[in-house]
Amino acid sequence: MKESTVKMTEGNPVRLILLFSIPMLIGNIFQQFYNFADSVIVGQFVGADALAAIGATGSITFFFFALCNGIGSAGGIITSQFFGEGSEDKVKNCIANTAYIMLLVPTVIGIIAFFAAGPILELLRTPESIMQESKVYMRIMCVNLVLVSAYNYASSMLRALGDSKTPLNFLIFSCILNIVLDIIFVYNLHLGVFGAGIATLIASFICGVLCLAFAFKTNPYFKMSKSDWKVNPVLLKKCIKLGVPLSLQFSLIAISCMALQRVVNTFGPVAVAAFTATSRIEQLIHQPYGTLGTALATYCGQNYGAKNKARILEGYRKSMLIMAVFTVLMVPLIQIFGNPITSLFVKDTEVISMGARALRITSLFYIFLGIIYVVRGVLNGIGDATFALINGATEVVGRFVVPVLLTGVAFIGLWGIWWSVGIVWFLSGFTAWLRYLYMKNKI
Repeated sequence: MKESTVKMTEGNPVRLILLFSIPMLIGNIFQQFYNFADSVIVGQFVGADALAAIGATGSITFFFFALCNGIGSAGGIITSQFFGEGSEDKVKNCIANTAYIMLLVPTVIGIIAFFAAGPILELLRTPESIMQESKVYMRIMCVNLVLVSAYNYASSMLRALGDSKTPLNFLIFSCILNIVLDIIFVYNLHLGVFGAGIATLIASFICGVLCLAFAFKTNPYFKMSKSDWKVNPVLLKKCIKLGVPLSLQFSLIAISCMALQRVVNTFGPVAVAAFTATSRIEQLIHQPYGTLGTALATYCGQNYGAKNKARILEGYRKSMLIMAVFTVLMVPLIQIFGNPITSLFVKDTEVISMGARALRITSLFYIFLGIIYVVRGVLNGIGDATFALINGATEVVGRFVVPVLLTGVAFIGLWGIWWSVGIVWFLSGFTAWLRYLYMKNKI
C-alpha cells in the first residue's frame, strides 16, 4: 500500500506539503486550461462577444459545481482522517459511501441547472447580444457536471490517501485532448461557443472514466469487498454534516460571484469580456494558493486523525511562509506584464487595456487571498464546518454590497468591480484568520 499512499503524520512538514502540492498544482493548472483553452481559442478566433458569452456563465456554473464539490470534499477530508487513524475498513467504506453521494447529487443538480439556464441568465441581466450563446454553453456545462464530478471524486479520494500524482497524469492527457478538440471544433469546424463546450465535455468524460478505472485497478484501498460497499447511515450522515456547510460555503461564494457578474453585465460586452479575461487569469493565480490549501487539508486531516496537534500548527506556520514567498514573486509580474497577459485572450485593444488595469488593482490584495486558502486548509482538515458558513457569508455580504457602493461613486465607476474583488479577499482573509485564532486552542 505504500506505493500508492503517503503518510503525512511523520517527516518534515514542508517537504511533505510541497511534494504533495507540486503534482497537484500542475494538475490544477492543467484543469484550468479547460477554461483557458475555451476562452483563448474562442476569444482569438471567434471574437470578444463569444468570449463574453462563455464568461457570463462562469459564476453560474461555479455555483452548481460548488454544490457538488462540497460533499465530495467532505468525503475526502473524512477519508484522510480515517487514513491517519490507520483504519483500513473505515477508509474503504468511506470511499464507497462517498461514491453514492457523488453519483446522486451531481445528477439531480445537473438536471435542474439545465432547465433553469435561461431564467438564471436573464436574472443576471446577461446582454441580449450574447444571451443565446451563453445559454448554449451553460447547458453543455450542466451535462458536464456529472462527468467532472466523477473525476473530482476519484482525485479527492486519492489525495486523501496521499496520492497527488495519479490525478495529475490524467489531467495532463485530458487537457491536451481538450485543446486539440477546441482547435478542431472552433477553428476548423467553426462551431464557436458550442464547439468549445463539446470539446470540454468529451475531455471531461475521458478524464473521469480513466481516472476512476485506474484507481479501482491499482490502488489497494479501492479494491473493496461486498461488505465495504454496504451503505453506512452513520458515515453518510457524517459526510453530509460536514459536506453541507462546505457546499454552502462554495455556493455562497458562487452566489456572491453571480451578484458581481450582474453588476459587470450592466457595463456592457466590453466590460464583460475584460472581466472574463481577468477572471481566467485570476483562476490561475488561485491555483498555487488553492493547491497549498488542499495539501494542507490532507496533511491536517491525517494528523488530526493521529491526534498530533503540534504538527498541525507547524504545518500552518510553514504554509503561511510558503504562501508569502509566492505572493512576493507574483505581484510584480502582474503589475509589469498585465497587458501581454490579457492579450492572450482577445485582440480588442479596449478589452486588453481594461483587463490589464484591472489586474493591477486586484494583485495588490493577493496576500489576503493566500491567507484565505491556508486557513481554509487547516480548518477544513480538522473538520470545522462552522468556518465554511462564516467564510461563505462574508463573501456574500462583501460581493453584494461593496461592488454596488464602489461602482456608484463617480470617480471610481467601472473600476469598483475590481476594487471590490480585492476588498472582499481582505474581508474574507481577515475573518478566516480570526477563526483560526479561535480554533487552534480547540484542536
